[in-house]
Parts: sequence; structure tokens; C-alpha cells
Amino acid sequence: MRVVVAPDKFKGSLTAVEVAGHVRAGLRAVAPAADVVALPVADGGDGTVDVALAAGFDGVQVTAAGPTGEPVTTRWARRGDLAIVEMATVCGLMRLPDGGPDPLRATSVGLGEAVGAALAAGCTRIVLGIGGSAGTDGGAGMLTALGAVVLDADARPLRPGGAALAAAASLDLSGLDPRLADVEIVVACDVDNPLCGPSGAAAVYGPQKGATGADVATLDAALGHWADLVAEATGSDHRDDAGAGAAGGVSFAACAVLGATLRPGIDIVLDLLRFAEQLAGADLVVTGEGALDEQTLAGKAPAGVAAAARAAGVPVVAVTGHTTLSPDRLAAAGIERAYALTDIEPDVSRCIAEAGPLLEELSRGLAADRLPQVAPG
Repeated sequence: MRVVVAPDKFKGSLTAVEVAGHVRAGLRAVAPAADVVALPVADGGDGTVDVALAAGFDGVQVTAAGPTGEPVTTRWARRGDLAIVEMATVCGLMRLPDGGPDPLRATSVGLGEAVGAALAAGCTRIVLGIGGSAGTDGGAGMLTALGAVVLDADARPLRPGGAALAAAASLDLSGLDPRLADVEIVVACDVDNPLCGPSGAAAVYGPQKGATGADVATLDAALGHWADLVAEATGSDHRDDAGAGAAGGVSFAACAVLGATLRPGIDIVLDLLRFAEQLAGADLVVTGEGALDEQTLAGKAPAGVAAAARAAGVPVVAVTGHTTLSPDRLAAAGIERAYALTDIEPDVSRCIAEAGPLLEELSRGLAADRLPQVAPG
């Protein structure tokens, strides 16, 4: 019996690597002869680099600017000429000092510095995981870190952050790192929001980053002005492209200026992990995340895993903290059954605090249902 365990994180409780480890331990406790392969996954947000490292990528340390300019130390992942750079761990919400939001001034400079480090290391393919961003600066910070020059009307360098874009008077791209011309950049993007307007970066995601109604109006107007400058400098206007509003507009800058392409995050990760090869000979796939709900079905990691497994003819079950999906909705996504921590522990606070041991207990029940209990040897 071969089982591929491919879960995402249980946000706030366990990383994807930890979830996979606990599930594997629970399965093996009941079915020690089973060949259980732990293959944690991510959707391009926080945890993507950890998943790559668990899959055998090398970790490369980098110090770059956090969302409010303070230096932070993190890692990007490398395999040959391929680099995986994760925005969340450089200038994402998790890097805000004391967790305090700064929606008008948070910057993407650190992401550009991390990309620069990958360029300096000789990487010619770069994947940007842009989930969990803290700012709404249209990717201006990222571009300046890579050599672009943005000046105000007095020919002074623009201050960091999205609000400052309203004062931008010129954009000079002639100083961009020349190595970018020979690099393929792919952005992990799972949304289709444009840069501006009622469904744009500021309106939809600004409040999640601490923006008030007035802040949203300020940021949206500033992004529109920034899009004008970028269109003038590049000769094309990408503000209305699907996905341009992802990560506070970082996606917009990556595509409009750096020539990046967008792909769903889980598709990128499954390719990096050579997931199709791992499914060869598998009898069961176990996926999951902290909450299985309608958002899960809109392209998040478990839905991507289930789709790939179903295409290969491998049955799928899921583990989760809790689920709001009916059996019919799960089946439509290719998931035969969801095993939830709340099925064995109704106290949600305990499910969060003791997720690891409870997940092993849950997985023992899963194994009793689905795996033959044959002793090794």
C-alpha cells in the first residue's frame, strides 16, 4: 500500500511539513507496512519555501528590508538555476514589527532585494510566491530594489509605500538590473483582481492589511497614478489584467515591467515537487489544510492536489481542523471524505493548541478505515 501525504499548513497551528509528519506517524502506527510518502505542499503563500526545502531544494540565507524597512533575515530556496522566493517571509504581514499594520507605508523593497540575491547567485528562473504581502505599493519598492528610479516632482527619490505613489512624477527603468533580461519569472497568483477600482488591490485586500476606508481611497488613487507612469515608461497598460491586483500590485509590476507570467500557486508547487511522478503506483492520497470550505475549492492547495490525483485515478481523502463542505461538495472536488479534528475533539481551542497529537489520533482512525493493518515483514 503506497500513500502520498500532501497537505498544506494548518494556519496558526502547524506548518505543512509538520502536518505531513503527524499524518504519516498516525498512519504508520496502525499500518506499519504501508509505504507512506510525506510530500507537504503550499499554494505560493507563506510556507512555500519550507515545502521546497523539504523536497530537497537548498536553502540560501538572505537579509533584506522588511515591510517597514527594518532588516530581516530569511531564506529562499534553490535547485540548480531555479530560485523560489517567498514574499511573506521577507516583507509580508508576518514581518510587521509587533504585528502592527502600516498599510500606507509598507513596501515591497525586500522582495526586490531577495530577487537580486537570486540573480547574483546565477539563477535564471525565479518563482515568486507573493501571498501574505503587507503592503499596497504596486510593486514600486520591488522595482527600485532592482534598479528602477522613481522620483517626485522635486527630483527626489520617492518615499516607500503605496500612499507615496501619488507624488511620483517620473519612472526611469534604464537602470534595471541587466540580468533580468535573461531571467524567466513566474508569479504564483491565485486571484484575478485588477490593480485598481472596486475589485482592485486596495479595495479588496487593503482592509486585510489594516487600511481604513480613507486609506483605501488614498491607495487606489495612488495606484492609478502609478499605473499611468508604468504605462508611459513601458508603452503598455497592464492595470486591468487579471491578477494585477495580487499582493498589493506586486503582480502588476512583475508582469508590466519584468515580463513575468502568472500561474496558480498550487500548480507551480506540484510541478516543482514532481507530484505526477509521486502518484505513480499510489493507492491513496491524503491532502488537507486547517479549514476546508468554499475558499478551498477556489484553487487552494487541497483542491489542486485532489484534481491532480483524480486525473491519475488515485482516490483522495483529506484531513482538516474543521470543514463546512457537504459530502457532495467534497466529492465534486475529488475528495472522498474529510477527517476533521472537530470530529474527535469538539473544543476548537484545544484543536488549535494540540493540533499535532490530535492529528495523529485522527490519522490512526483514517488508517483503520482505509489501510490494511499488516505487520512489517
